[in-house]
Amino acid sequence: MRCPWAEQSEIERNWHDLEWGRIVRDDRHLFELLTLKGAQAGLAWRTVLSKRDAYRERFHDFDIAAVAAMGDDELEQAMHDRGIIRHRLKVASVRANARIVMAMAANGESLSSLLWSFTGGKTIVNAYAMQAEVPMRSPISDAMSKELQRRGFRYAGTAICYSLMQSAGMVNDHLASCDCHGRALR
Repeated sequence: MRCPWAEQSEIERNWHDLEWGRIVRDDRHLFELLTLKGAQAGLAWRTVLSKRDAYRERFHDFDIAAVAAMGDDELEQAMHDRGIIRHRLKVASVRANARIVMAMAANGESLSSLLWSFTGGKTIVNAYAMQAEVPMRSPISDAMSKELQRRGFRYAGTAICYSLMQSAGMVNDHLASCDCHGRALR
């Protein structure tokens, strides 16, 4: 058994079974998830997943320092890359967000410690019976979004933050009937 949303395509099944809800504390991986979740705004997740390899290639495998150092010419080239979502504001947000993460690091902060602080460093385990019960936001994602936006992050709304929390294992929203719900998601 797996969560019903994951039955739409093979790429979603693999994401669900191998990645979704697994605990992520690495800044680079969290930056990738934030970028991809921001790119998803208004689109199906499978669309973004199908473009993930192109994002990794275009954005230096999400090396935060390399992305922060990208020039305007590189961003313009990204805008012409059919392998990624060519939305000017979404593309520009990747570099802008990387620069914020770099500034945080210069101040001794990590993206991981900031994001995980909203859950007290632990996974929130829910036990929903039906997909319709799973929220798209929470008071915690509201607070996370507010803080990220205060710091200047773009594409960090509450629904994006909640989806990031689910993806990075900050929230376990696998349905109670899902085989992934009870197993350790590390």
